Amino acid sequence: MVRAAEWRLRIDGAQPPSPEAIAAIGMVCDGAEDSGGHGPVVVELSGVPEGDWTSELTVGLVSKWERVLRRLERLPTTTIAVADGDCGGPALDALLVTDIRIATPSLRLVLPVADGATWPGMALHRLAQQTAGTAAIRRAVLFGTPLDAARALALHLVDEVTDDAVGSAAAAAELTAVYVGSELAIRRQLLLDAPAVLFEEALGAHLAACDRVLRRTSAEVAT
Repeated sequence: MVRAAEWRLRIDGAQPPSPEAIAAIGMVCDGAEDSGGHGPVVVELSGVPEGDWTSELTVGLVSKWERVLRRLERLPTTTIAVADGDCGGPALDALLVTDIRIATPSLRLVLPVADGATWPGMALHRLAQQTAGTAAIRRAVLFGTPLDAARALALHLVDEVTDDAVGSAAAAAELTAVYVGSELAIRRQLLLDAPAVLFEEALGAHLAACDRVLRRTSAEVAT
């Protein structure tokens, strides 16, 4: 799994969530956490489930899938997605939990269909949370209308559209290399909580984070 201090994960959106996929993400999370957050996690994404893709799913399995994605979302290191072609199901789920999202021009974000409607997983929640509730998102969530690369970029669901996704991922990894550890994870959580938490409720967590920084800087000056 390790390559040049970089953790790589390949998620095939054409395959439904499975115990093997959950285990693979868990192994990468274990390694990234054990390393102290050194080295980014690069997640390569493509594919959309088709046909009767939910036939082997259970609520228990879906719950484990969502929980391991939440763990990926909270890692003490930068997560970088490289998305190519049609991305839906597990690929879309994983894209929406990463920090930096790089897409090729062929990208299309697609919510898969099951039982005559789009799949109601947490991707719906993240799409609504991460965008301003535009008409394009409404059509994607309700009717499965794909979002192409230009639309995804305009909605800030991806950060960059490029023909050189590998080069852009390497540049992003270098740029963010100094931002690692629990403090990165705390900043990310404060950011994720912000849309749903009132100022008065958020203030304590932000002050606690400021206090940790001030204590560390004071200790550094004293030494």
